[in-house]
Amino acid sequence: MSAVICTICKRGEAFFFRPYSGEKLCRRCFIKSVDEKARATIAKYRMLEFDDEIAVAVSGGKDSVSLLHILAKIERDYPKSSLVAVTVDEGIRGYRDEALKIAAENCKKLGIEHHIVSFKELYGYTLDEIIKHLRKKGKSKLTPCAYCGVLRRKALNVVARDVKADKLATGHTLDDETQTILLNILHGDPLRMARQKPITDKAHPNLVQRMKPFCEIPEKETALYAYVKKITFQDIPCPYASEALRNDIRLFLNRMEEKHAGIKFTIFKSIQKIRPAIAKIEKKEESNKCSKCGEPTTGRICKACQMLQQLETP
Repeated sequence: MSAVICTICKRGEAFFFRPYSGEKLCRRCFIKSVDEKARATIAKYRMLEFDDEIAVAVSGGKDSVSLLHILAKIERDYPKSSLVAVTVDEGIRGYRDEALKIAAENCKKLGIEHHIVSFKELYGYTLDEIIKHLRKKGKSKLTPCAYCGVLRRKALNVVARDVKADKLATGHTLDDETQTILLNILHGDPLRMARQKPITDKAHPNLVQRMKPFCEIPEKETALYAYVKKITFQDIPCPYASEALRNDIRLFLNRMEEKHAGIKFTIFKSIQKIRPAIAKIEKKEESNKCSKCGEPTTGRICKACQMLQQLETP
């Protein structure tokens, strides 16, 4: 049986088939296509300025370490820009320790400065301690992921601001973006999609703009990129992930993608088209300073501090 030839270079042996485009790619052309897609996304949404200080959120997972390697390659072409890695240690026993080690190893290999901030340091509790306390007291019906998401976002903003970053790059993929779109609808908060952009607006001087260079790249491809490039990453899931609604949406979207190739792109592009209309009807909320921590918030107390208050009440 003859080998299947790459549809791009017409020379190499294909090893990967893209159902949504019909392309059959060799390893070299696959790697090049992911690199070029990330660059094209950065250019398309004008994510970077020439002299930006960039912080990359590196969890140790496939998406974030692949992004770190690609941005390190891009940054070499722009000597006036600088790149640092930031990692949040939530304090998840048996899971985060390995991820921190992997993140540090990748940063060392690339010669990138690495900064770590922990929940314990910022909030006085690890995520394990928070969840154990809340479950023991029966104080909250929210999932661990709900707490972690809010506290991680705040922690990332704090550490990115501390390292004087102009932009915070995250490894959110096409899968993450489409999952979030459906989550907003199922949570009854569709107007939130007005703010869910490939690069966030400059909403407040103390909020570091976030950019998502992988927002148009499927998660399967960022994983394969890491495997082919032999990039070390953590491949075990978070022990709390199975409890989240996002996990059910992930399974649903993956089944739909298998039956209808390209449907994730269709969802993403649909929101891109209607976002301006959503933005017009979204109520603009004024930013204030949280009365407890001083971070930007639309209320008197930020969501993170509200969650932490639950731990302090008897």
